[in-house]
Amino acid sequence: MTGSGNDGLGVDLHLELSAAGGRRAVLIAALREAVRGGRLAPGTRLPPYRSLAADLGIARNTVADAYAELVAEGWLTSRQGSGTRVADRVAAPAPRPVRTTAPPPLPYDLVQGKPDPAAFPRAAWLAAGRRALTAAPHEAFGIGDPHGRTELRLALAEYLARVRGVRTTPDRIVVCSGAAHALRLLARVLGPAGPWAVEAYGLPFHRGLLAEAGVTTLPVAVDEDGARVAEIPDHARAILLTPAHQFPTGGPLHPERRAGVLEWARACGGLVIEDDYDGEFRYDRRPVGAVQGLDPERTVLIGSVSKSLSPALRIGWMCLPSALVDPVVAAKGRREPHASATDQLTLADFLASGGYDQHVRRMRQRHRGRRDRLTALLAERVPAVRVTGIAAGLHAVLELPAGTERAALAATARRGVAVEGLAPYRHPDAKDPVRPDDPRRQDGGQDDPNRPDDPNRPDRPDGPDGPDGLVVGYATPPERLYPRALEALCDGLSEALGS
Repeated sequence: MTGSGNDGLGVDLHLELSAAGGRRAVLIAALREAVRGGRLAPGTRLPPYRSLAADLGIARNTVADAYAELVAEGWLTSRQGSGTRVADRVAAPAPRPVRTTAPPPLPYDLVQGKPDPAAFPRAAWLAAGRRALTAAPHEAFGIGDPHGRTELRLALAEYLARVRGVRTTPDRIVVCSGAAHALRLLARVLGPAGPWAVEAYGLPFHRGLLAEAGVTTLPVAVDEDGARVAEIPDHARAILLTPAHQFPTGGPLHPERRAGVLEWARACGGLVIEDDYDGEFRYDRRPVGAVQGLDPERTVLIGSVSKSLSPALRIGWMCLPSALVDPVVAAKGRREPHASATDQLTLADFLASGGYDQHVRRMRQRHRGRRDRLTALLAERVPAVRVTGIAAGLHAVLELPAGTERAALAATARRGVAVEGLAPYRHPDAKDPVRPDDPRRQDGGQDDPNRPDDPNRPDRPDGPDGPDGLVVGYATPPERLYPRALEALCDGLSEALGS
């Protein structure tokens, strides 16, 4: 038998009363077990006699007698005007330790892709939320539009046009929960009929979710000018690019290659999917506009606030060609469960009020300072390491001597540094081009697979699996730990490289 108080004067209370035994004794045992097990915390007010008796189908006096006995035993307290409560001195059982085989997190987190949680602009976000919720229409708190809130799509269209050179309208923007969600939706819409070309270096997570959707990926080599778009296969259905800042190797897509990828899309009927993952953070270069602005009907631009604000918000967007809007919305479904309407409204106000711009400028200055400290200390302590990809973004690539990546990872981990190697980002089928500044080039920079310095030869110094390196994120550690994290990183690299 179960019961729950329902007159507003006590907590809802669920009790299981066994059929055996007198009602008074059974109720006392059930209440003791609820307190002992922690379901009734110290100070919790119990339902009045009348309410609990009615719910349990027993006499009111039975409940009163049970309460009185538990008060006498010290389990409960009773005062005039305060009702009956669980005694404060009744300790809840200590939680049982959870056994886990997962190793404890390392104290210095230099894994890329994560902003410092402490840097979230709480006060400004709270103010934007108050304004947004005050102004929101009642329908904003009903079942949402799978396109996303109109207020956010209007604010995004204005912001992206101003900051990224994007050409779109609110009706061609679909709000999603981040880049991964966007890719899943696009993979569902485009289907597995044809392969996607992807950059030879990129997030293995993205390749994995495409594989789960039945999409085959074909690697396109990258160099200091970004993806070598002339190598995109004609039969590819789409090309996934990070043109503002190639991930993770760094550097924007060269202007000629920007034009070239759109020529491929028009000639082959392909789609350019532009992951604008950290376009706001640039330091030593002029702003780079989105490829989408050059041909909105051949490009999907994907963006989110995961790097600029917080991944916990789960808000992203797609700027779509007109022909893809309805299919993407249909794939998303009528009851979109991922992006909170209240967070969308808050972000819309944050963008429109200029709060987002202020936050990005503040974080850009902070990240630039952190990047400069990283490069200066590496130059001083480990000069053999070449740092690349630092003109923008939240991470740097440390190029290491051939064969030292694993040793560097092990040595830095021993010093408490969480960092990633470059190897996992490399597509399993990738073929790395020789860099133009490589002394083995003897042909003025033209790649030829039949040359003695073929980049895939097993005896190439970089090795058949590509160059060695570390991908170092400099956004995550709190300010007090960042200097120690850099020192520990340099100590590990010095040990691994014997310097």
